[in-house]
Amino acid sequence: MVAPMSKDDLVKSIKQIVQMARDGKLDEAYGAYRQLFSDPGFMEQRPEDQRQALKLMVHAKTHLREPTPAIVEAHRAALMPLTDMVSRYGEPIDHELLGSCHVLLGNHDSASAIYRSGLAIERERNPSSDLCGELMKKISFL
Repeated sequence: MVAPMSKDDLVKSIKQIVQMARDGKLDEAYGAYRQLFSDPGFMEQRPEDQRQALKLMVHAKTHLREPTPAIVEAHRAALMPLTDMVSRYGEPIDHELLGSCHVLLGNHDSASAIYRSGLAIERERNPSSDLCGELMKKISFL
């Protein structure tokens, strides 16, 4: 039986991944992200901890150029935890992260629908928020 992932394990993994990325080992870093997001223990973490780890990858500037296979696979692995979070919590930021993964994977119709859903929720909460503006901008690019 495998021991469950602790928050310390999660933090240690993220620190290692960030260091790999800083050292220019991007394929290794994204491979580690893929492994982390595929680990059943990741889904057991607090939503805010999952969200923070997913944000680090999705909002990283390292994949702004043509994505490598490792980057694509890491984003594909992020779909399951993000889809779960969108279903469970309905937070607009989760919609933004999930939509961004779909954009990188070339699923533009899915991304647009996910962004629009997140935007509708965020507009109800705070129509002048930065997240509303960010979601509108992302929708306009699709």
